[in-house]
Amino acid sequence: MSARSVEVVLTKAGRTKIRYPADVVSDDGHRLTVRAPWAAEGVRDFGFVRFEPGDVFVEHYWRDRWYAVKEVRSADGTLKGWYCDVTRPAAIDGDEVVVEDLDLDLWVSADGSEVLRLDEDEFAASGLTAADPEAAACAVVALDELEVLGREGLVDLLGVGPSR
Repeated sequence: MSARSVEVVLTKAGRTKIRYPADVVSDDGHRLTVRAPWAAEGVRDFGFVRFEPGDVFVEHYWRDRWYAVKEVRSADGTLKGWYCDVTRPAAIDGDEVVVEDLDLDLWVSADGSEVLRLDEDEFAASGLTAADPEAAACAVVALDELEVLGREGLVDLLGVGPSR
């Protein structure tokens, strides 16, 4: 029997940003975990990490949390860190996982020494605060929670990663 596959669809401001196939690792009805290769074309250099062809992402999506956490490994299996997206809770319907990106992100380096809040300027410029104040408030709370988890408990949340 082959592994179950899904298509991950990342949307932003009502448009599809990217879609890609992923293999389901686990689904406990609360959290869906998938594994997928780097889906974008070419290299994306953020300065603090490079995503590139051959990288593998183990992505965790929750049906009731306002974020997704993606463990990033290089082609040789070396852990690069965790890229955390603030999103609306994942909508999982059959073989499709739809996640709406709310602009806020967090990076946690492999050794946990770097925890970086990202794209707060994009979030402020997005207009979400005026258009959907409740969602904007949930997004800010989610980023704060992710930052605490990044510093203290990401390992406990995911059950993987370096121990402190």
